[in-house]
Amino acid sequence: MNLRFIRIGFLVIGGLLGVQYGQQHPAVPWWLWCALGTTAGAFLVVFEALLHRFGRGVSVRGFSAAVFGLLFGLIMANMVSDAIGLAVKTPEAMSTIRLIVTWVFAYIGMVVALRGRDEFNVIIPYVRLSRQDHSEDLVVVDTSAIIDGRIADLCKTRFLQGKLLVPRFVLRELQAVADSADPLKRTRGRRGLEVLNSLRSQPHVNVHIHEEDVPGVAETDAKLVKVAQLLGARVVTTDYNLNKVAELQGVSVLNVNELAQALRPVMLPGETLEVKPIKEGKEPHQSVAYLEDGTMVVVEQGRHLIGQTVHGVVTSVLQTAAGRMIFVRPDGAAPSPSRPGGMSQRR
Repeated sequence: MNLRFIRIGFLVIGGLLGVQYGQQHPAVPWWLWCALGTTAGAFLVVFEALLHRFGRGVSVRGFSAAVFGLLFGLIMANMVSDAIGLAVKTPEAMSTIRLIVTWVFAYIGMVVALRGRDEFNVIIPYVRLSRQDHSEDLVVVDTSAIIDGRIADLCKTRFLQGKLLVPRFVLRELQAVADSADPLKRTRGRRGLEVLNSLRSQPHVNVHIHEEDVPGVAETDAKLVKVAQLLGARVVTTDYNLNKVAELQGVSVLNVNELAQALRPVMLPGETLEVKPIKEGKEPHQSVAYLEDGTMVVVEQGRHLIGQTVHGVVTSVLQTAAGRMIFVRPDGAAPSPSRPGGMSQRR
């Protein structure tokens, strides 16, 4: 329904109420009461329009919190007044006390509810009547995880389940990247939008655009952590810094990069491996190849084998901060007496 029709209907009802009130007071012409009712309605409509134009902080979220706080304050005021009434016998004094108590508790209730509107209004939309031991799993998705794209494969294979929440501010950031003047950023942003559409097209994946913002917080990472805290949700990301910040604040994080690192195949010394070196290694006798998952393979005595398919035996495996390194000796090659620089091989 159009807002204009609602306003016109409200003005008409105001005029009809004025006419009905005028019938009880015939001393004043009915049309004057009708005009007064319509004018009062017009003032209210103008006030609402000005509030919408200049009161940017007013929202359904804040209004619902204020109403909840007002109702709670009135209930508390009634209970306190009844308790005080047991000791006060004078009706005039009791009437004054009830008025003051109602005024105080109504104010306190609204203020407390508005200050805690984030906790109240962010959590309420996701509350369900269900068993306490079977709550819904909420996952907040970061921009980096959407652009990365592997989250779509995780959902497709059902390794990642639950309701995926994409905050509106993450969607805005993704749109800004897609509209960037930098061709590389623009491509990454568009890829992220395609991944998001792919997620929404999967029938078993529940993707929800989370509309609530976090007032007073400017950085996207800080907003993500705050939303996850309020909802009791986990965060999916590929951002190392966000991962550490979220963990420091007690938020569970699913890092796609860490998962990929953990799922890389384990190679043991003595196993055979087939690789294709693509560049020279750091040492004169070495060449470097890569597995499909990005693991670096150092081929000993293999500089002359660059560009060829090499069959070899794994001699050692080294885990570094940058990832796992595998050392391979080609078939028929003599064992290397030492690798003084092999342990410092870089990607």
